[in-house]
Amino acid sequence: MRGADITQQELFSYRTLEDRIPKDHPLRKLRAVVDILLTTLDSEFDALHARTGRESIPPERLLRAGLIQVLFSVRSERQWVQQIEFNLLYRWFVGLTLDAEVWDHSTFSANRDRLLNERISRLFFERVVLLAEWQDLLSDEHFSVDGTLIQAWASMKSFVKKDGSSPPPEAGGRNPSVDFKGEKRANATHASTTDPEARLYKKSEGDKAQLCFMGHALMENRTGLVVDVEVIHATGTAERDAAKIMIGRTVTKPGATVGADKAYDVPEFVQVLREQRVTPPVARKEKGSAIDGRTTRHPGYRTSLKMRKRVEEIFGWSKTVGGLRQTRFRGLKKVAAQTVFTFAAYNLTRLGGLFGWRWSTA
Repeated sequence: MRGADITQQELFSYRTLEDRIPKDHPLRKLRAVVDILLTTLDSEFDALHARTGRESIPPERLLRAGLIQVLFSVRSERQWVQQIEFNLLYRWFVGLTLDAEVWDHSTFSANRDRLLNERISRLFFERVVLLAEWQDLLSDEHFSVDGTLIQAWASMKSFVKKDGSSPPPEAGGRNPSVDFKGEKRANATHASTTDPEARLYKKSEGDKAQLCFMGHALMENRTGLVVDVEVIHATGTAERDAAKIMIGRTVTKPGATVGADKAYDVPEFVQVLREQRVTPPVARKEKGSAIDGRTTRHPGYRTSLKMRKRVEEIFGWSKTVGGLRQTRFRGLKKVAAQTVFTFAAYNLTRLGGLFGWRWSTA
C-alpha cells in the first residue's frame, strides 16, 4: 500500500539530542578528549572575563565551535552560525540543546576575537601536545622544520605608497580599477591600507608576489605531529629566524636532529644549530653548501631528508581543510592565533589516526 505524502508537525519530541547522535560516531571520542583539554584551561578562561556584567558565550563552546569550523572547512562565521541552526551534530558537539537559540554571527565573531588570541590558542595547542606526550607518542630526538606563505586578507589594490602620493583609482565604485603597471613597489615604500602588517613577498623566482604572512611548523618526525608553531612577517630570512626561535624553546636534547630544505642551508643558521648542539641534516645546495661530511656521512642523514617531506602534509591539510590558505583575519597577532589553532586541530586529527579513532574529516 502506498503511503500518503502528508507532513504534520509533531507537537513534542521524545528523543534528546544525545539520543540522535550515533553511539559509535567518531566525533564522540573527539568531544571527550576536547572536554578534558578544556577543563585544564578553566582558570585561564576565568581570567579573561569580568565578575560582573552581561554573560558572554561560554569559552568552551567557542573553542568547540572553532574546532568544528576548522575540521569541516566552514568558510565564514556567518555560514557557520547558519549551519549550527540546523545541523544536529554541530549543535551537540558545541554543547547546545535542540531548543537553544543560536548566537548572531556578529556576537559570535566579537566573542571569538576576544577569546581566541594567540595566548589561548597556544595554550590549547600545548595541551594537545602534552596529550601526545602522555601517550608516549613523541620523541625528543628527531624533528623537521619548514615554513609556508599565508595569504593576507587584503588585495593588491590596497598596497599603496606610504607617503600618500599614489594616484587615485581610475574609476569609482565598489571595486575601482587601479593601474600599477610599471610601478616599482616594495615594503619599504608601500603598505596595505587594509592590513598594514602584511608584507609583499614571493617565495621563489618566477612566482607572483602577494601580500602575506609566513607560518612555520616544527614537526616531530616519528608521528608527524606539530610540536611548535611560529608566525612572523614574510621576509627573505623569515624561515630561518622562526626556526631558530622554535628550536631554541623546543629542541632541548643534545644531539637532536632538525631536518630542513635547501633554504636553510646557510652558514649562519647551521652554525647556530651546532652551537646549540643540534645536528642539522639540511638538504644541500649544489654550490656553496654549509653542510659537510660531519652530517652527510651518517645513514640518518638520508632518513631525515625523507622524513622532512612529511611537513608538507601539515601545510597541505591546513590550507585545504583548515582554511589557512588565506587568513580570515587582519594583523599579525590574529593571524598567529588562527595558525596555532589550526595546527592544534591538525594534531587532533593525527592523534585520532594514531589512536585508531578515525575522527579525521580529511
